[in-house]
Amino acid sequence: MIKFTILLRRRPGTSHEDFVSYHKNNHAALFASLPEVKQYVRRYVQCHPLPVTLPGLPPREYDGITEIWFDNADSIGKVFGSKDYMKLIRPDEEKFLDMHGCSFLISTEHTVI
Repeated sequence: MIKFTILLRRRPGTSHEDFVSYHKNNHAALFASLPEVKQYVRRYVQCHPLPVTLPGLPPREYDGITEIWFDNADSIGKVFGSKDYMKLIRPDEEKFLDMHGCSFLISTEHTVI
């Protein structure tokens, strides 16, 4: 499978707590409701950081991670390029995300342990 990972930064002026709440309680259900998501997405996971610091490591740069699994790379475009996504999801993302501050990675997993 192909995994699409999105490293998320919240929109300026939005608290981390408000970002997490909106991402979990509003955006997730809206995204999951799209017909294209139901057809092509195999797994959708949201991750939000814990308030933990580790010695020697810099402070976190991102407010969350979205991980979405697909059967193939073409399916990613079928979801993120769909009319429904552009009409409903993109405007919703702009409510809580700094889109230019996010990073994206399309990958395959290699399990070590």
